[in-house]
Amino acid sequence: MALFRRARSTFQRFAKSEASGGLILMASAALGMAAANSVLADDYAHLLHTKLGGLDVLHWINDGLMALFFLLVGLEIKRELIAGELDSWPRRALPFIAALGGMVAPALIYFAVNWPTPETWRGWAIPTATDIAFALGVLSLFGSRIPNSLKVFLTSLAIIDDLGAILIIAVFYASELSAPALGLAGLVVLALAGLNFLGVTRLAPYLALGVLLWASMLFSGIHATLAGVVLAMTIPLGAPAGGQGHASGSALYRLEDVLGPWVAFVVLPVFGFANAGVSLAGVSLEMMLAPLSLGIVLGLFVGKQLGIMASIIAANRAGIVQMPPDANWRQIYGVAVLCGIGFTMSLFIGLLAFDDPEREAMTKLAVLTGSLLSAFAGALVLLLRNPDAQAGSSASR
Repeated sequence: MALFRRARSTFQRFAKSEASGGLILMASAALGMAAANSVLADDYAHLLHTKLGGLDVLHWINDGLMALFFLLVGLEIKRELIAGELDSWPRRALPFIAALGGMVAPALIYFAVNWPTPETWRGWAIPTATDIAFALGVLSLFGSRIPNSLKVFLTSLAIIDDLGAILIIAVFYASELSAPALGLAGLVVLALAGLNFLGVTRLAPYLALGVLLWASMLFSGIHATLAGVVLAMTIPLGAPAGGQGHASGSALYRLEDVLGPWVAFVVLPVFGFANAGVSLAGVSLEMMLAPLSLGIVLGLFVGKQLGIMASIIAANRAGIVQMPPDANWRQIYGVAVLCGIGFTMSLFIGLLAFDDPEREAMTKLAVLTGSLLSAFAGALVLLLRNPDAQAGSSASR
């Protein structure tokens, strides 16, 4: 029970920091958009494409800094599955089923819209992701008016969603695989697994091998950021030692505590600033109604809420899930709409899906549009008052 309480406490601190980081992420994305549409546009573009050590700044951000984001996501997934809010099937069932529906429906909508244009099919996964920081940032604005069970549900759903996105990237967006680089990466993974098996709890050897793993995966054809996830799976969770400091006896907790603020307040804002900046010059209604753009916007704004709510309703009627206590159906629907905020991971997948500037720009604009629509609509739903206080009873009844 002590381990569970500590895991729950870490989970709640994570949700709080992600909410704060989400607000900063919004501001950094807006700043990037403003820079790309101001007199500083040329300087903004020049900065992102300045070469450092053979790679440009944008490449270092998307392949380097974001590896830290994926490392943190991997740590959170491992911790929640073993000792947190997702440590048993009854606790996993609702967010798992909701996340699955919330990934399938947007992909189907995207395919339906883009069926006449096979050259854009590669972007099918763009609207399937939920941005946990952005969504929690919006939800945090409501404070105590939203039951904590909904915040836990949204965080759990987004974590499972992130796991799905990681698998999608690994399976569908690998290209030109290099056998030597993959072989080296495999040896590093074996070394990491050996450290875990031997019970090594010092972080230094794991991190040193993690850097080597990242470098080998950079040339392997599998996206380098996934090195962060692989590294996370080998970091031992252990059992936190007694006393006040829960992280003192667990390598995973120690690393997560250190990484959390850096990812929330540095890595993601830098990524948002670097990737949200797209010029609005020449943007037309025709561009936004093109299959690529329309598929992403409808996938995020319509597909997410449709897939999540349909899955939840079906699972609830089948009696196979535990509904969030103290939450009503309107609030659950509001959270489902907020899940259409797909900023970070959607942009990341979009960069992997397309490598031409025009489609990248269309993807960025569509992701921003779908995410903003979901944010405002979700907030509006959550702001509405119940017509009948008694009708606002728990959705689990």
